[in-house]
Amino acid sequence: MKRFGLTSIGLLVVLAVLVATTSAASPSRHPLGHRNAAVTGLTIRWDIISFNGNFANPINPGGSASALAADGTKITLTGSGTFGGPAKKVTGGGNWTTYAASGAQSGTGTYKVVSLVSFIEANPQSQTPVATDSIGDVNKRANGAAVLRIAYSDGSQGVLTIGCHGPGAPPGIFEGIATSKGFKLYYEAQDPKPGVDANRTLFHVGV
Repeated sequence: MKRFGLTSIGLLVVLAVLVATTSAASPSRHPLGHRNAAVTGLTIRWDIISFNGNFANPINPGGSASALAADGTKITLTGSGTFGGPAKKVTGGGNWTTYAASGAQSGTGTYKVVSLVSFIEANPQSQTPVATDSIGDVNKRANGAAVLRIAYSDGSQGVLTIGCHGPGAPPGIFEGIATSKGFKLYYEAQDPKPGVDANRTLFHVGV
């Protein structure tokens, strides 16, 4: 019994090494089969888009998205940028505005992307329904989630999560943004509503 136990442990160790080696030998694929920009060498563009949900209208950059904190305060962000690529560079940022629970504006400024934490593509977006894309190639639109470290103009730091749940997306991805600013967590992403130009995002993979 003792010999069997040691042999079993040895086999598990060998198996673990083989799995790790296989993963290291195939860095371009996420373990679940989804693309990870941090290792593929692809450049990904992200946008908080201007789009009211009517597919007769074009998708444009320059939109806004909001999230709530547990105390009812709100943050609204604009922004766009890129990450990944051969040099794994990050670019971009945007504007931020915070609001008290009463709705009164409590702060405003800009933010800059500092680094990429992760990006996992869920799947390419379906081309049905069709919408004119003024940002990039419609065949490069993707659903997924990105996490970025950001620096606010008032000296605070944060982590921005961008979720894109577009046409054909699997369940489990929210559409919009969630972020932290200092110690405050604006983690309640605001859902997009038909006819309202807010709380929508988009990724283009391989720009």
